[in-house]
Amino acid sequence: MRVLVTGATGYVGSRLIPSLLHHGHEVVATARETDRLEGYAWTDDVERRRLDVEDTVSVHLAVRDVDVVVYLVHSMGHGEFLQRDADAARSLAHACEYAGTGRVVYLSGLVPDVAESELSDHLRSRLEVEEILLEAATPATVLRASMVIGAGSTSFEIMRRVSERLPVTTLPTWMRSRIQPVSVEDVVAMLVAAVEADPGEGSVDRSFDVGGSAVLTYAQLLHLFAHLAGLPRPQVRVPLVPVLLVGEGVALLSGLPRSTVSALVRSLAHDMVCRDDDAATVLLPGHRYLGLDEAISRSLAGDTDATTYDGDVQGQAASDPEWVGSTR
Repeated sequence: MRVLVTGATGYVGSRLIPSLLHHGHEVVATARETDRLEGYAWTDDVERRRLDVEDTVSVHLAVRDVDVVVYLVHSMGHGEFLQRDADAARSLAHACEYAGTGRVVYLSGLVPDVAESELSDHLRSRLEVEEILLEAATPATVLRASMVIGAGSTSFEIMRRVSERLPVTTLPTWMRSRIQPVSVEDVVAMLVAAVEADPGEGSVDRSFDVGGSAVLTYAQLLHLFAHLAGLPRPQVRVPLVPVLLVGEGVALLSGLPRSTVSALVRSLAHDMVCRDDDAATVLLPGHRYLGLDEAISRSLAGDTDATTYDGDVQGQAASDPEWVGSTR
């Protein structure tokens, strides 16, 4: 199939493309500026097109003559990003309907079982985008991924930096929720499976929760990470610390954008676990998720040429942002 990947230079997109090519698909890689698609191991093996989700004309031109669109666009900034994300999703839906695209595959985020008013802005935005795509004329498959474990994942890099820079792990008393992390290796496998799935087998016009085999608390996850990274980090519970203050503190410690960090921290108050395991039965029957210990250990290995055909997708790549990797 001809598969268009939006955000091809992003964390997931740059690691997904080698897998799609390995599975025999033709890939159309897109970016706002096509020169950003240079320098990858797969650069000469894909068709390159410009796609700016805020430019309707470029969206229509980009999705011509493709069978599947893998939509990996998310905003995490300030201001009216919720409206921008919704408008971009509608633009893509209209363009795919006009072009006769066979399917849209959207990577969303796991949605906790709470009232929509309690969701952080970034989770509410992802939920709105998936609703727009699922209600559109083009068949759509939505993957709701939990925290992604892998070097280059924003959540993973925040965990890494906070663990490395704090000699003691301070945990607000309200942070007692559970999480079901998933490796980027498994996310890539599920995206490829969603591209290839038979629509008649119940794989379209619905969402799938995607999480690994381990369910644990954030405290347990931080303890496991510190242990595997060789960081002795005692944990201390701290009462009466508001979410806003935690977000500001984590942003300061990690050095990552405040708006991004604050959006992620807000989700820590909720259980982020899968409602079912349909993804591993409908999309990829018999799939065995990568163990959490192995996923973290491989993510700590440094540069593994993660975006190449033979590299370890869990590790880093030379094309990753400069903030990816250990600060020790």
